[in-house]
Amino acid sequence: QVQLEESAGGLVQPGGSLRLSCAASGRASTTYSWAWFRQAPGREREFVAAIRRGDAKKDFAGSVKGRFTISRDNAKTTVYLQMDSLKPEDTAVYSCAATTKNPILSYMGSKGAYEYWGRGTQVTVSS
Repeated sequence: QVQLEESAGGLVQPGGSLRLSCAASGRASTTYSWAWFRQAPGREREFVAAIRRGDAKKDFAGSVKGRFTISRDNAKTTVYLQMDSLKPEDTAVYSCAATTKNPILSYMGSKGAYEYWGRGTQVTVSS
């Protein structure tokens, strides 16, 4: 059984930076396509960023493009979300997701593309 564990989030001032990580365990020698989603209070879960397993193709939500980056380690069992120039509207619970498949680009932002999910970590952007 694959388990995903996110690093702790935290409280960040507007304009600040934070890096989240998510590590997969439970299946040796497995590589993943990854994504980050977030959910703010009273809102639906929304796509943030994704990186594909095979060619490392990336996709970002328009609201974070140019501010957030997604990367993975060489073993491809950990994914990172670097968040810069944070805004109060970035406040949400951030969850990582993974799949052993290679989703097509247009599907990488869909929740249904991922079968494994982390529990989520709170990120609060406030002064």
